[in-house]
Order: sequence, then structure tokens, then C-alpha cells
Amino acid sequence: MPQPTSLSLALSVNGERRVVALDDPRVTLLDLLRERLGLTGSKKGCDRGQCGACTVLVNGRRVNACLALAISLDGAEVTTIEGLAQGDALHPVQAAFIAHDGFQCGFCTPGQIMSAVGLIAEGHAGQDPERVREAMSGNLCRCGAYIGITQAVLEAQDRMASEERGTAA
Repeated sequence: MPQPTSLSLALSVNGERRVVALDDPRVTLLDLLRERLGLTGSKKGCDRGQCGACTVLVNGRRVNACLALAISLDGAEVTTIEGLAQGDALHPVQAAFIAHDGFQCGFCTPGQIMSAVGLIAEGHAGQDPERVREAMSGNLCRCGAYIGITQAVLEAQDRMASEERGTAA
């Protein structure tokens, strides 16, 4: 009987290089993060890419971690909710979510925040709340905190642009 082959995967997760041995090539990024690396901020909601609770950034782009095979991301840079804050200083999106009550039960919040960070980085948020809602439509909130989420995204985008202009001056 043939022995199972172990595959090696190297990722940068929240700025830290991680090398992980995978016994099964079907392991999703979400399961790798939660079960192997102990990063439980990304939530397993639907496990079908429909709710967005597992959203992380891979090479700066929004990805549903439940749909991404970990092995296909060898060499990638992954940012999770745990990697956003700088020590005690919250990321501007995290601070804006708190200021605008962009959460209720909190289950979807990590995915919402990661999606918002990606959306702002992509430059697709604009100043129109409807545009933000459309761009965030892959992230569902069962509690209905959408007004606060939209306001948080718009405020964080303005704050980050302001900080960037201040740094450039």
C-alpha cells in the first residue's frame, strides 16, 4: 500500500513566514488558518463562499478562505483579522467599525473588516454608500448592521486617505 505524500507549503501569514506540512492537498486556507495555525478570527460560516465570514486578504486581494485550497497559495502573503492592528493601535477600519456600531453579534465582523480593508485598498469604495454596499455584498450580516458597516467603510477610507496625504506632505 502506498504511503501518503506530505506536501510542504510556505506562506507569509500576518508578516510571519510559516512553513506547513500538509497531509491532504484538499485542506482549505480557512481550515489551515483556524486548525493548524490557531488563527480563529476568520469564521467558518457557510463553508461555501456565500457569506463572507471567512474573508482574508491574499496578496492584498479579498478571498473567501473557505474556497481557496491552501496548497494553491504557496508563497502567498496572507493577512487575517489578527494581523491588522499594530500593537494596541487599531487599524482605521477596525476603529471605524467600533465608532459606527458596524457590528452586533460580531460573528461576521472579521470578514466584514477584511473585506472593507481590501475594498479600500482596491480603490473601489468611492464616496457613494450604495457603491460601498454593492462592493461589500459578498459579506452577509444576519443582524442587519449594514448602515453602520457602510458608514464605517466610508469613514475609514477618508481617514486613511487623509493620513496618506499627511505622510506624503
